[in-house]
Amino acid sequence: MADALSLMIDQNLLRQAADLYAIGADRRDKALWRQVLAEECVIEGPGFITQGRDACLQSIDALDHMYRATRHAVQQQVVAIDEDAAVGETYCAASHLLRDRDAILVWAIRYQDAWRRDDEGWRFTRRSLLLDWTETRPVNAGTSINLFKDMTL
Repeated sequence: MADALSLMIDQNLLRQAADLYAIGADRRDKALWRQVLAEECVIEGPGFITQGRDACLQSIDALDHMYRATRHAVQQQVVAIDEDAAVGETYCAASHLLRDRDAILVWAIRYQDAWRRDDEGWRFTRRSLLLDWTETRPVNAGTSINLFKDMTL
């Protein structure tokens, strides 16, 4: 029973890392990313690779420059845990509100993830962004953009 409980706790903590990553991106909150990225973290995707936590944190500035707002909705996640290491796949629908018109660019993402547990919790050591498809559609951009940007978690 203790092993099953430990597994459920770790699964929940790994999901929380993915959720905090998404919220950090949307709020442009580097402190949240700092909580979940290992010092040696690598984030890669179509046409880019970023190595090291400090370099990865600069991706937040790039998001702010490229889009008026983003909304990353974390969906299902499957993980395999081996003591203080884990690998898994995390699905995400990432909506990007374009700067030049009232439209969103939606990415259907599958992250291939690797984590390491340290004294402060589970941290991503690698996030490989696999882009299944994109969609661009018009949107009515409301006035509540970044309403919760400064909320503390």
